[in-house]
Amino acid sequence: MALNVVWIVFFVSACATAAVRWWLGEAQIFSQLLQALFDGARAGFDIALGLAGVMALWLGLMRVGEKAGMVALLARLAAPLLRLLFPGVPAGHPAQGAMTMNFSANLLGLDNAATPLGLTAMRELQSLNREPEGVASDAQIMFVVLNTAGLTLIPTAVIAMRQSVALKQGLGAGFNAADIFVPTLLATAIAFVAALLLLGLVQRLPLWRARFLLPLLAVTGLLGAGVAALARLPAQQAADITGALGAAVILGLVLLFLLAGAWRRVNVYEAFIDGAKEGFGVAVQIIPYLIAILAAIGVFRAAGCMDAVLAVVARLVAGLGWNTDFLPALPVGLMKVLSGAGARGLMVDVMQTYGVDSFPARLAAIMQGSTETTFYVLAVYFGSVGIKNTRHALACALFADAVGIAAAMGVGYWLLR
Repeated sequence: MALNVVWIVFFVSACATAAVRWWLGEAQIFSQLLQALFDGARAGFDIALGLAGVMALWLGLMRVGEKAGMVALLARLAAPLLRLLFPGVPAGHPAQGAMTMNFSANLLGLDNAATPLGLTAMRELQSLNREPEGVASDAQIMFVVLNTAGLTLIPTAVIAMRQSVALKQGLGAGFNAADIFVPTLLATAIAFVAALLLLGLVQRLPLWRARFLLPLLAVTGLLGAGVAALARLPAQQAADITGALGAAVILGLVLLFLLAGAWRRVNVYEAFIDGAKEGFGVAVQIIPYLIAILAAIGVFRAAGCMDAVLAVVARLVAGLGWNTDFLPALPVGLMKVLSGAGARGLMVDVMQTYGVDSFPARLAAIMQGSTETTFYVLAVYFGSVGIKNTRHALACALFADAVGIAAAMGVGYWLLR
């Protein structure tokens, strides 16, 4: 229902704004909206089609891991914490293994691996869904919202983009493209904890009990120790270590699945093919959901609604007498909620306009790394299992996004000014 309202609001506000602009003499505005509508539909199809190969790969590997017993083993290792967050998922269920691998890939910044693993987890969670047809379960909402909170150890893609822009601007060896990794980690961790606490309250999880708090504190402590260790290293070295570790862990899991399957006399090739056959079907099922949300976002952007929202924010901030240095970066955080590609474009524009080493550019990079494409994630994850009623998922996800944007600004002013 929530996505339905948002979808309608995007179109209505875009068309109303375009009508006003046409009345004021912008004769091409409706043509621009129509082009944006078609571009959004084309982008939705291209993204889903491009995902088919990756989906086939990971569903095949997951089938190998399932037959080899490795998915069940991962589920048992993560069961104590997952059982608290997902009380409706039985111990040892394949969904636990898929969720564990998805969260690990997100933590290590491996987005391409995290998405197909997340879709696999959603399919497993759907097999446990006792809600009416098309309605999301509490477990699915918890899983998707924690994905939108996007806890990431290091934003490797953002760092690489900053380095590329810096080279074009002629910055020398003294430029450190990875100096935003600690602020980004802090901002995204704050958003993740905020999402977890809100979901715990909404879903009435026993947040106050030691069996919930102790694992959470333990995981937080381990992450804090890892951050402290990385913070002692030069930021570029820390980025290289974390990126190499992330790739090594995923490749290690793939190799472990294959070797475990061979040890248990599983025909790993046939198991892979059997699982991979489902990949194309899942990608095709996602297409209408992606087209719907990307088309709406396209017309919303083309009509200038985002610019209007930012203008209002600028006036409010200036009226309160606050520092407005963050305003050039704010569109990145807002756009990231709607479109990852759009946010990347805005981030590069800020880097080129203000300089890649400027405060607005670094803050834009932190926002790019500490927020998630909420509407994309909701559309893809829920769309992959035919969920239309997402209940409180959108509200909780947007809350986490708002906390992430605020945390990014706070941490940015604290560490980068």
